[in-house]
Formats: sequence, C-alpha cells, structure tokens
Amino acid sequence: MEQLKEQRVHSVFEKISDQYDFMNNVISFQRHKSWRKDTMKQMAVKEGSMALDVCCGTGDWSIALAEAVGKKGHVKGLDFSQNMLEVGKKKVESLNMENVELIHGNAMELPFEDNTFDYVTIGFGLRNVPDYLQVVKEMSRVTKPGGKVVCLETSQPTTPVVRPLFRFYFSVIMPVLGKLLAKSYNEYSWLQESAGEFLNRNELKSLFEEAGLTRVMVKPYTFGTAAMHMGIKQT
Repeated sequence: MEQLKEQRVHSVFEKISDQYDFMNNVISFQRHKSWRKDTMKQMAVKEGSMALDVCCGTGDWSIALAEAVGKKGHVKGLDFSQNMLEVGKKKVESLNMENVELIHGNAMELPFEDNTFDYVTIGFGLRNVPDYLQVVKEMSRVTKPGGKVVCLETSQPTTPVVRPLFRFYFSVIMPVLGKLLAKSYNEYSWLQESAGEFLNRNELKSLFEEAGLTRVMVKPYTFGTAAMHMGIKQT
C-alpha cells in the first residue's frame, strides 16, 4: 500500500508541476503565503543557520528560508518529483541565490547525517507521504539537538459550520477547478483525498510527540483549514 501511494503521488506531481504554483494560489485564495509568513515568524530563523525543506515542491519555502538564513547560512530543499524541482531550480537561478540547493530525494529516507540542520520544515507535503510518523522521525533525526521541526499543512476544521463547507470545497470544487484551469481533474481529486484523510491538529501533535519532539506548538489558520505544528528536538 505504501509503495502504491508513493507511486501515485509521484505521478500526480510530475503531471501538475507546471501549473502547481498557479493552482496553489487559486485553491488557497493565496492564503498559503500568509500562513507560511506567519510560520516563519514563529520559527524566528537565525542568520547563518542550516535548514532543510522536505517535500519542497517548487521551492517557495526553501527560498524563504534561504532569505532568512542569509549568505552565511545554507538551505537544502528535497523533493522526489524531478519536474517540481526543475520549476524550483528556475526560481532559484532567477534570484541568483547561491545559498539554496534543491535536490532529488525521498522524505521517507532523508540522505543526511544525524544532527545536521537547525530547522527542518515540510509544507503541504506530509499528507502525501506513505507513513507520516516515519517522515517526522526522519526530520527529527537530521535536526540538531535544540533545533526545530516544523510542519505547515492542511488540517481538519472543528467548527460545525466550517467542517462540511471545507469537505465540499475539497471534494467537489477543487477537482473541478483542477479540470477547468489545469486540465487535471484526476490529479486534483487525489489532492482532495489526501487532505480529507489527513490527521486533525491534536492527532498530528501526538504524532510529533511520538517522534520524540517536545514543546510542540500548534497554531491553526483560517478557521482551522490549515495549521502549523512546531516541535523542538531534545538536547
């Protein structure tokens, strides 16, 4: 089952890479930018740090991290979709950023030594991996003691009015938008499935703690349709 999910997700992102940024803006009503901006504020990234952006996609969070760590710091962005990475690399080249490197790899087995990074992030990618806990454990493994592991992801709204609207939007509206705007109905049907099946805020907090992270901070956004989870690796 894990391999089937991994293959399906890989196929989806290889196909939608050219339209991904545009569709992300449409689907989230551009809110994903403000969510990430606030998450970065909560992270309080220090200049000169080492950061890893897991499931980096087209590189927006990797680039934001590179700006925050400055020229003395370094960022690696990792994704298993080569097509998504190609889009991201064009952005990095256009910005002449020498402190960020986008590489091909699998979130389930991060190709880095233990205790390498000060910050390890994953944005809207955890719901697409075969094993949530395995990926968070891997993120924690490569984080330095005292470093931060951060996830920004769609979540399950708890408000009675918002929850059915959220499900209707993701299950009906989003695939139609995918068909009309990106000619990708099946791919956006998959994305709504992954969002609908994903953990709620408390479940993801418990998963962070199970992975050994402490002082887990949770912050919901936009009626709970998205949330930030941030944990500290024990020293």
